[in-house]
Amino acid sequence: MLHRQFTYPQLTTLLKAIFVEVAEEEFRDGQKRQSDSRIHLLTGLHRKDVKRLRETSSETSPSPATISTGPQLIAQWLGDSDYVTPDGKPLSIPFKESASGRPSFESLVKRVVKQDIRARVILDEWLRLGVAEFDGESVTLNSGAFTPEKGFEEKAFFFAKNIRDHIASSSGNLLGEQPTHFDRSVYYDQLSAQSVEDLKLLANELGMQALTAMNSAALARQTADQETQSAKHRINFGVFSYDSLPRKAKPKRRGRDSEQVDSTKHSSAQQKTVKASGNT
Repeated sequence: MLHRQFTYPQLTTLLKAIFVEVAEEEFRDGQKRQSDSRIHLLTGLHRKDVKRLRETSSETSPSPATISTGPQLIAQWLGDSDYVTPDGKPLSIPFKESASGRPSFESLVKRVVKQDIRARVILDEWLRLGVAEFDGESVTLNSGAFTPEKGFEEKAFFFAKNIRDHIASSSGNLLGEQPTHFDRSVYYDQLSAQSVEDLKLLANELGMQALTAMNSAALARQTADQETQSAKHRINFGVFSYDSLPRKAKPKRRGRDSEQVDSTKHSSAQQKTVKASGNT
């Protein structure tokens, strides 16, 4: 946070908002709206702060423009058999839509994005973020998930989204909520640098296999559930790995893409590391 000039007073302001949000949503007595006084008693925050935060809670910050479309496009790309190899890896696809109806980037955008957004606009943003490559004719996906190599704003969005769900999962298990959330890890020390490098490659390979399989199954379920009234729940399935190999600090540059954030490095600190850990 200090790298981004994020100060302690700014952090306390955010924490106040989180306390009010959790108290209001998770300590509700039936459907009745809670009073400011009750939330004051639950959180210990001053009534004036509670009133101000509740009045401004609806004014949420919009997510980066690419967030709303990027994950949907990639999920469809990986979940459609016409866009992947037999082993589930994303195919390079022509950018231009053809009369033959072959898979293309333009047809994918038309199918997924309901807004009037040109495919070229999305592709240019993906190229900026390092999500895809373009040789003038075909588009190639760089990874099997929307994980931009550049763009602090986009990375920060996913960092906040994923770490929130991970903490909620682990804390729910600590509180004894049933059914428990799946939360496990494998931890080893006393390894050489080469061994860690080899294990990192294995972790990346197995992680992408799991994410691809989960994406295909979830996309099929979402499609089938679209017409049902009970389709109002969500699931977040993630994979992370962390290692202690030394990193080189990148030179500081001013601008939106100046400093990259590795969300997996931060989120790993939230999980207790044991040789074979089960549900916490």
